[in-house]
Amino acid sequence: MSGTILKAGVIGWPIDHSLSPHLHRFWLKSYNINGTYEPFAVNLENLKEFFHGLADQGLRGVNVTIPHKETTLAIVDHADEQARKIGAVNTVVVQEDGTLHGSNTDGFGFLENLHDQQTQWQASDGPAVVLGAGGAARAILVALQSAGAPVIRLFNQTKSRAEDLAAELGGTIQVDIWENRAEVLADAATLVNATSLGMQGQPVLEIDLGKLPNTALVTDIVYTPLETDLLKNAKACGNPTVDGLGMLLQQARPGFAAWYGVEPEVTDDLRNYVVSRMVS
Repeated sequence: MSGTILKAGVIGWPIDHSLSPHLHRFWLKSYNINGTYEPFAVNLENLKEFFHGLADQGLRGVNVTIPHKETTLAIVDHADEQARKIGAVNTVVVQEDGTLHGSNTDGFGFLENLHDQQTQWQASDGPAVVLGAGGAARAILVALQSAGAPVIRLFNQTKSRAEDLAAELGGTIQVDIWENRAEVLADAATLVNATSLGMQGQPVLEIDLGKLPNTALVTDIVYTPLETDLLKNAKACGNPTVDGLGMLLQQARPGFAAWYGVEPEVTDDLRNYVVSRMVS
């Protein structure tokens, strides 16, 4: 270990739910890094002051979670193209000159998770169907577009929200009413649940997979439970599936590398450790 303590953390309001401290501390220990990673409960009123004091606190940067991702974009000194397109920042790095660089690694985490768990999958394989039009869906849509999805069919319970998102992002995003979500699966290559439906304590996601080709990849951003009803049903149909925990783990890699100088790996040991720390 070096003598300098490398410090980073995660901010949100509230912050107790965050799994980020568990996974970053696992990496710090695994790579024998003299560093800390702490959660910071920061409300909106104090957000700008907190960011402007990062360097004074000796922090090399932070992850940003709800509800601050959008607001952070307006606070950082510069942001990468993904963050600007998504309209949110989830990773902040303090530069050598003290300025704050913001990025959004959610789309990176989404794609890396799919490629890691299903190595044959490519976004260009065929149409993608995405359920949801919130912040996670936005990052996923941008990622699928950049990865070459030929068309994306977007569904949200409030259709106007999906229409606004499609108009803003442009490209080949097609919007239909929520009730038609099962009717467009016949030629789909990827099905993504980017809603909270199916999460512990939330209503079940109801969708008939009868028309979905059994070669189509089905993934869910929900990771409590790890295997949602959507994934169970897809497995029963013979479809390859990917749960949502890997997206959380993969999106953390760029920030860790920037703050601590080591490219971390997402391993089974890390995954099992984080699962053991999840509230059941």
